[in-house]
Order: sequence, then structure tokens, then C-alpha cells
Amino acid sequence: MTKISKQLCGVAGEYYVAAEFSKRGYLAAITLRNSDGIDILVSDTNGEKSLSIQVKTTQNKRKWILTKKVETGYSKNKYFVFVNIKSDLNCLPEYYIVNSEILANNIYHGHRRWLEEPGKNGRKRNDSSVRQFEPKYFDPSEILNWDQLIEILN
Repeated sequence: MTKISKQLCGVAGEYYVAAEFSKRGYLAAITLRNSDGIDILVSDTNGEKSLSIQVKTTQNKRKWILTKKVETGYSKNKYFVFVNIKSDLNCLPEYYIVNSEILANNIYHGHRRWLEEPGKNGRKRNDSSVRQFEPKYFDPSEILNWDQLIEILN
């Protein structure tokens, strides 16, 4: 697979996630591109239960770049779905699903630990607004699968 642009990669990730909800019988509405913080609104067909979804997509990586906003832009009913589109087009993407409150807490504390560790040549690290999600730094119980996320909608 030729690497696609970041914009197309992001769009593909949103449609993959919307398709996962749709094939399970839920309404998944992709928001307009300028909707800050929410990419997909998901609801049961009765409109009684809903979730907000933020999608982050990469190609052939298990690292996603975030901003400092992730530490404060959370709510109980908001979830992040991290999508890894593989180079083999015959393979389905990988998904890592995390509640936004858990993500915010882990990113906040992980970033503080990183700042406390010495950087290159033992120097103090400079703070920045860049954050990163890597599943390997999360407890496996904090990362949901599709069945667990659907159970929350039920």
C-alpha cells in the first residue's frame, strides 16, 4: 500500500469506526470536519443511549500523537478509538478503544513522569503541548474491545 495523506487516513479511520457501529445495529453519524473533539455521534435506534467518539488514525504504527487538550476534554460518555490502518489492504485495521476519562488521567500522569525523567545527556526536559498514546503503556483492562463498548450502549 502506498502511504495515503494524513487527511485521507483520518477520513478512512472515521468510516471504519462508523462501519463497526453500523454493522452492530447502531446509528453512527460522522460530524462535520470542524467539530472539535467529536468525530462520530453514536446512538441506539431508539435514541435513548448515545456516545461521543473521537477517532485518531495512523498507518502501520501503534503510536498516536495527541495534544494537551486530551487531558481536559473528557467526559463519561466520550471514547477515543485509535485506528491503525495496516499496509496490507486485505487486513482489517487494529482498534484500541479507551474511555476519555481514563485516557486523560493516564496521559496527564504519564507526561508528568516523562518530564521528571532526565532527557538527552541528563538534561531537564522541556514541556510541550504534544502528548502520545501508546497502548503498551496502558493496563490491558483499560483498553476496550468492540463488545465491551457496545455493552455500554445497551
